[in-house]
Amino acid sequence: MKRRVLALLLCIVVAGSLLVGCGSKPAEQQSPAPAENSAQSKPEEQPAAEKYKVYLITMDQMDQHWVNVDKGCKKAVDELGNIDYQWLAPDVKDDAKQIECINNAVAGGADAILLAANGPVAVTSALEEAQKAGVKIVYVDSPADFPGIATFATDNKAAGKTAGEEMLKALQAAGITEGKIGIVNVNAATASVVAREEGFRSAFEGSKFQILETQYSEGDAAKSKDIAANYITQGCVGIFGANEGCTVGTGNAIKEAGKNVIGVGFDKSDAILNLIKEGFLVCTMAQNPDVMGYEGMKAAAQALSGQYTGPKNVDTGVTVLDKSKL
Repeated sequence: MKRRVLALLLCIVVAGSLLVGCGSKPAEQQSPAPAENSAQSKPEEQPAAEKYKVYLITMDQMDQHWVNVDKGCKKAVDELGNIDYQWLAPDVKDDAKQIECINNAVAGGADAILLAANGPVAVTSALEEAQKAGVKIVYVDSPADFPGIATFATDNKAAGKTAGEEMLKALQAAGITEGKIGIVNVNAATASVVAREEGFRSAFEGSKFQILETQYSEGDAAKSKDIAANYITQGCVGIFGANEGCTVGTGNAIKEAGKNVIGVGFDKSDAILNLIKEGFLVCTMAQNPDVMGYEGMKAAAQALSGQYTGPKNVDTGVTVLDKSKL
């Protein structure tokens, strides 16, 4: 009997030893691995780059100009690799709708907003709230009267003056030394187009040409066409379109009227280039919206990481496109 009990106890001890061998040793019993082997088996992990959420908010979704700003943003996003990007815009130019876009971006967790302001004042309260929420503001194309990290845009006053000089050259080439000039503009509030008009008017100072009161279309091509057609019935010898929609409408009105009116525009789109090729527009001032988007996105990323030290205002340039360059 005693032998059976001893045998049973021996089996229990052996079984216990086997169970301990199948498991991992308690931490205090494990021998530390040599440092060089540890480094080889488990390389040191690098911390992942911080992800940022950045929104582009433009004046509307109508113009090809904004599509190209978006393309520039996307190119920068692909290169940066740590940006969660989204483009928001009203369907038409409308201050209330653009404010709603800004508020939605902030509610969506925006770290930065790239903004083309519809007007310099209307959106400032929304931008103040965005800044309080820690959102960085970078302007593309048109700034608001609110401090931002930087503005990437055309020198619109200089470009507008160039447009006026191009019209003067075309009028002189046609033997026209005086007459009425019409301006089709977006509105009286958007800083970029106001500056273009100011520059355009300055080119005619001291000449015999009479620049009529500006008419506004909100950049709508159909409205712009009606305004330009009215200018033509008033006997205008030249018409300036201050943005893409204004320029398309002006060119189409000249085409429909079939009269020798000098049309000069702003921005670049397939419709504008076709009107130049057909001879209904003399030229257009082509901006670089892709550069605005690309450089604006890079600046936003640098600002978010505390590294932006670039200039406050960057001129992204303009090119005169006429039939000879198409």
